[in-house]
Amino acid sequence: MITTEFPAGSPCWIDLGSPDPAAAAAFYGTVFGWTFRSAGPEAGGYGFLQQDGRTVAAVGPLTEEGAGSAWTTYFRTADAGAAARAVQEAGGTVRVPAFDVMDAGRTAQLTDPQGARFAVWQPGAVTGLDTVSEDGALIWVELHTGSVDAGFAFYEQVFGWRFEDFPAPGMTYRVVSPAGGGLQATTFGGIAPLADGGPASWTPYFGASDVDAVVARATGAGATVLMGPESVPDVGRLAWLADPFGAPFALIKGEPPKES
Repeated sequence: MITTEFPAGSPCWIDLGSPDPAAAAAFYGTVFGWTFRSAGPEAGGYGFLQQDGRTVAAVGPLTEEGAGSAWTTYFRTADAGAAARAVQEAGGTVRVPAFDVMDAGRTAQLTDPQGARFAVWQPGAVTGLDTVSEDGALIWVELHTGSVDAGFAFYEQVFGWRFEDFPAPGMTYRVVSPAGGGLQATTFGGIAPLADGGPASWTPYFGASDVDAVVARATGAGATVLMGPESVPDVGRLAWLADPFGAPFALIKGEPPKES
């Protein structure tokens, strides 16, 4: 599971690029009860989405030409510049080279060989999100890509990830973990094949004790349902949505572990 210990190679931050950050913040406020706190006048409209005063995500204006509204997952690294070089060596693209984010840390914006965008985060004053793995917070990240094997091989080369494969209806689902720690205890996400020829992408899952109720609030606030809500055996109840500006995100209420 995702924890705020944020071992190297695990997700530690997510942010939303939006053509209207204020309206996007209002939407997610309706859906999850999040509040917006500006990062300051020097941050160019970027700010923090918070739950009970704790940062669960961030939002800011679109900064790359031609980019559409989307969530970006940031993976922890000890050296953002070295991670960017590793991405290039593995066949990926550096969209924005490593740079300092004031005293908060250092980041680089990257794209894997199959087109999925992501970023890395080298901590400074900010280690990562304040809270994860609870209702209304990041609980899982998922890569949909043209080749599960090639997708994993890239991130294995860059971050040293490990994996376990699990059978799923019509496919094999690859569950991924960072290089260190117990394999199952540190699992943070999965890799699945693309459906319907869409673009490769990383999508965040947020915890929801009542997925159907959250979907109802989201659609009432202008979201589009992409999938579900539905219950998946041995996984839980989940749904995929797109916010009013088209950024996909997902909800999940996981099943409790089965007794052995």
